[in-house]
Amino acid sequence: MTWGPDYATTAQVKAFLRITDSVDDTEIASAITDASRAIDAATSRQFGNVAAEKRTYRAYWDAPLCRWTVTIDDLQDITGMIVTVGGVAVTKYTLRDPNAVKKGKAFTCLTFNTDAEVLPTRTAPDVDITAPWGWTAVPVAVVNACKIQAGRFHKRRDALFGVAGSPQDGSEVRLLAKLDPDVQVSLSFYVRRWGAV
Repeated sequence: MTWGPDYATTAQVKAFLRITDSVDDTEIASAITDASRAIDAATSRQFGNVAAEKRTYRAYWDAPLCRWTVTIDDLQDITGMIVTVGGVAVTKYTLRDPNAVKKGKAFTCLTFNTDAEVLPTRTAPDVDITAPWGWTAVPVAVVNACKIQAGRFHKRRDALFGVAGSPQDGSEVRLLAKLDPDVQVSLSFYVRRWGAV
């Protein structure tokens, strides 16, 4: 997988829409990419992953916890994770919530223990973390949301003016510039609120 991949395949979306020919494959692939990026925007995160790489974060003093804390990118696989402060390796830290992966989520926050080998400071708050960032697999709810939204984008060309139904019959429905309501419900568990753990 990659960082920010497509969350469904053309075959998955075609099966969902019950399309058996290949006439619209290019348009469907484009709709999938658009739907995937809309999901990223709606959840404030992405569901791909990368091989282990070093990323730099800025620590902050969490007054309620009385601990130095770092908000990090999504992380599910901590195999070989390396944390350093000023080039010194740190092993005494806590990933919060410790049960995130078991709950189908990702780690998004790291807190330094008070007895850590070295701690960030206000003048040197940078923390380097090397890890395989991202999600080990795209959650099923995200795949399903992508299929629904990609299907909606694909069908949008049949209603270029954004109106479905008849104003005379009182069944007019405007297609708003937002995610499908069912997609929003599916993704609600995965929305990341930055600045909060």
